[in-house]
Amino acid sequence: MQIAKDWKDFQVLATGDGEKIERWGQVVLMRPDPQIIWGDFDKKKNSLKKSLNARYVRSYTGGGAWEKYLPFPEKWTVEWKDLKFFVKPMGFKHTGLFPEQSVNWEKMQNLILNSKREIKVLNLFAYTGAASVACAKAGAKVTHVDASKGMVERAKENAKINNIDSIRFIVDDCKKFIERETRRGNKYDAIIMDPPSYGRGPSGELWKIEENLYDFVKLTKDVLSDKPLFVLINSYTTGLQAGVIKNVLALLFGTDGVEADEIGLPTQEGLVLPCGNSGFKIWK
Repeated sequence: MQIAKDWKDFQVLATGDGEKIERWGQVVLMRPDPQIIWGDFDKKKNSLKKSLNARYVRSYTGGGAWEKYLPFPEKWTVEWKDLKFFVKPMGFKHTGLFPEQSVNWEKMQNLILNSKREIKVLNLFAYTGAASVACAKAGAKVTHVDASKGMVERAKENAKINNIDSIRFIVDDCKKFIERETRRGNKYDAIIMDPPSYGRGPSGELWKIEENLYDFVKLTKDVLSDKPLFVLINSYTTGLQAGVIKNVLALLFGTDGVEADEIGLPTQEGLVLPCGNSGFKIWK
């Protein structure tokens, strides 16, 4: 497992009974996590109760909402190395940042820096842009694509607080964007994709990762340059193992330089919390 490190503003404080308590800067939040099947959470939860700012509580009818206990800002920043990111509790338990992804930010930055050439990166399903910012900080020219206008606006904020103005932001369905870039003959040296388990595009396009991922990755081959650097696929889908991602990459890009593994977060309890998996194809 690849374990995230170098976080000073983020920490998993406690886990159990399907929930986790995290510190985001000075704000302490409790959220559900389907990977946490172990129990004995009450004692740990009670010891942190006085410092808890909010908890995301699921509704029996679907969805959920944040219960607020102590005041905290609408949004605030956390830092990883020399990067800053906005955090803002949102619907469906998210905060706009996945700290475990720092293992991939660091790897991509090293690949870009060590390439000693200008790298064009395409970030698909790019969310609030942490990977876009990390790659741009390393000197890459980044195109950021997401179907959600709201998420792209938040990505622009993350770029701005890092003094980055070189990212091209696109609000679009990722499949349609790839098809247009293919017709235009535009090419990229590196591709990042962070596809959801399930979703719909701006025009109602249906996405199911188990049914659509292979064909989508195959489509991206048409926009890879003649000197590719890497392709990264992230998956948070419970049950979709790292070996599955590795097989997809190997079948489409060749077995050399293909690797995949779980990624996780260390906890104050001495555990490592699994947070999905990532797969890389790296060209030497």
